[in-house]
Amino acid sequence: MAHNLLKGKKGIIFGALDEKSLAWRTALRCVEEGAEIVLTNAPVALRMGEINKLAEICKAPVIPADVTITDDLKNLFTKSMEHFGGKIDFVLHSVGMSLNVRKGKSYTDLDYDFSLKTLNISALSLHRVLQTAYQMDAINEWGSVVALTYIAAQRAFPDYSEMADAKAMLESVARSFGYHYGLKNKVRVNTVSQSPTPTTAGSGVKGFGGFIGYAEKMSPLGNASADNCADYLVTLFSDMTKMVTMQNLYHDGGFSFTGVSNAIMEALDK
Repeated sequence: MAHNLLKGKKGIIFGALDEKSLAWRTALRCVEEGAEIVLTNAPVALRMGEINKLAEICKAPVIPADVTITDDLKNLFTKSMEHFGGKIDFVLHSVGMSLNVRKGKSYTDLDYDFSLKTLNISALSLHRVLQTAYQMDAINEWGSVVALTYIAAQRAFPDYSEMADAKAMLESVARSFGYHYGLKNKVRVNTVSQSPTPTTAGSGVKGFGGFIGYAEKMSPLGNASADNCADYLVTLFSDMTKMVTMQNLYHDGGFSFTGVSNAIMEALDK
């Protein structure tokens, strides 16, 4: 059911790859709630994914941008404002990649060149997006920027490897830049720590199925789905959350604050 929460708002969605992705589901919900959007991803991801299908459904242009290249981001914001005929109201940063994870390298045997790429793509990219928008004055007052994160930024998940470091940095960038952007334009910046979700990217992490099953048993409400996440992000892009900024917001069915659940205790007692 749509409530027109984003009626008249304009947004940029980073990272939609296929129907499983959180960015894809969020793009659909934003449009359903009355927003106009621009879709973007790295050129290589555009070739690998199905974003043109989403663009047709959402009646949205696709503007390629590599989040590690400032000129690409300047072009993205320039063309988006030209398309919208004005500034942007919200941005979703749904970007992450680890070559060490892809190559199956242990956290105790990292390739540091890979690690630098991970941090650049998965965390520093948020700073680059925010800095570009800030310097171009591309986001309207009371706009909203949200980046997706995971609880491995706070807790040890052995096979999440250096992506945990990247997520911790991502959350720090949101806090630090959120302060400056709030002062300048009342723009709010938050991260959402989502339940493990069976996306194409997430499924590349070793033992990911175990993550999902464990979180389901630990969470009193169960795991939050991709569509649940999209609903939550819509509220953060809307005017209903104007005073929420610099927060890491857990959207995980209660997992983050559950010490141990009956389901886990019963499984251990068997």
